[in-house]
Amino acid sequence: MSIINSCTVGNVFFMAFLSLPALPALAAPPEADVAALQKLLERMERLETRNAQLEREVRALRGERTAPAESSAAERTARDEPNIGARLKMVEEDVAAMKAPAVPAEKRDDATVDAALTTIWQKANGLPHGTHASNKLSYRADLTVEAPLERVGAVEHKLFAHLRVGQGQGLNEALGYLGHHNIPNATAFRVSGAEPDDAVVLLGQAWYQAAIPFGKTSRRKLELTFGKIDVFGFFDRNDAADNETTQFLNTVFVHNPLLDAGGEAGVDANGFQPGFIASYLDGHDGPEPWRLSLGVFGAGSAGANYEDTTDSPLVIAQAEKTLRLFGGHTGNYRLYVWTRRNVPDFIDGASRRHTGFGLSVDQQMGKGIKLFGRYGQLLRGKLHVNRALAVGAEIAGTHWKRASDSVGIAGSWLWASHAYRRAGGKAYLDQESFQADAPDFRFRPSGSERVAEIYYRYALSPQFSLTPDVQWIWRGGANPRAGTATLFGLRANVTY
Repeated sequence: MSIINSCTVGNVFFMAFLSLPALPALAAPPEADVAALQKLLERMERLETRNAQLEREVRALRGERTAPAESSAAERTARDEPNIGARLKMVEEDVAAMKAPAVPAEKRDDATVDAALTTIWQKANGLPHGTHASNKLSYRADLTVEAPLERVGAVEHKLFAHLRVGQGQGLNEALGYLGHHNIPNATAFRVSGAEPDDAVVLLGQAWYQAAIPFGKTSRRKLELTFGKIDVFGFFDRNDAADNETTQFLNTVFVHNPLLDAGGEAGVDANGFQPGFIASYLDGHDGPEPWRLSLGVFGAGSAGANYEDTTDSPLVIAQAEKTLRLFGGHTGNYRLYVWTRRNVPDFIDGASRRHTGFGLSVDQQMGKGIKLFGRYGQLLRGKLHVNRALAVGAEIAGTHWKRASDSVGIAGSWLWASHAYRRAGGKAYLDQESFQADAPDFRFRPSGSERVAEIYYRYALSPQFSLTPDVQWIWRGGANPRAGTATLFGLRANVTY
């Protein structure tokens, strides 16, 4: 029934369409409309192409969500692996490498090498006529090598070597003839027994050190050192007055006068000696660590040169502490005692035990100002000097916009011992170095020998500096009849 009705309706519409009048033919579209239609079709094609490209990128991003987990499970990185997965794999490989057991290297190439060349010119005014103490030159070259060795478990250890060469004694011999207790040129060096024309290289130091940590951190450790050593590299240190090549020149400021100029350290003719040092460092307090050190050294004319080393040893113990004082500025405080047996007496030559103590302090005071002080006293035994005090300051050039420059100023008192006073002082002049009418100084010592020094270190470059230096010496050898001597100097220092 529905089919018949549909046909009937269709016939009616068909008959009506035939009865309509004929329509006119459609005109062809103009050329401008054809061109516009062509551009529209081209734009649609470009949009479809861009849409397909965006769909591919979206699918790729959705796929990378699971790619990292899948790629990390693989053993190797594929060429077409997503960037995130590749980076994750590299991180995992680095972590695995760090966890792997360390394989000892065949050699170490992180050794530290330092070199320095120091030349000194000095001239003296005010010494007795005929001393010929003018226009004295000297030089010294130092080369040090510090080579860390491979760790043994948690133990760090290293080797240290120090080579030295030099010529010229400066004004040291002239003042020694006059009985002075200070040494005005601490850099002067010549190998013992060598001729003045000979420049002989000396192995000054050669020692081994092991640092053994306590607990899980390295803040507490025991350091053991043995070999041929410079005792002042470990004891009586001072940040403001410790280096004769860049700071003060006179030994009364460089080291404790009793240990150095007074001979209590018992070093060999070249300034070194065999020894063993045990040192405990506790850095648990962070910026305020403390250290205890005990050293045993061969000393004396035979012991320091490896002949009868144990017959007259120098035993020295030191306690040192770093403190933050005066508004948090760093200061180092060192107290030490020493003892030595079988020391020849300067009066009768008899062997006696010597015992003394010393104090070394350096304290930062504000910006670029560092104060220092040293004190030494002989408690047992006989020396020409039984007490010595040195105080001074080092001022950085930051105050006048020369940060690498510095000024040093210091004064020292060396008191004559009671034994030296009772014996009566006598300075034996080298008659070959003086005129025929030169007096033979005979005097009774009293009071103290006094030394003052001032220098200005001018840095021409980070490695090269020139240092004008002036020293004044009053009552040399504690001689009340001695006048004032003025020593002018110029130091050139080159470092590497």
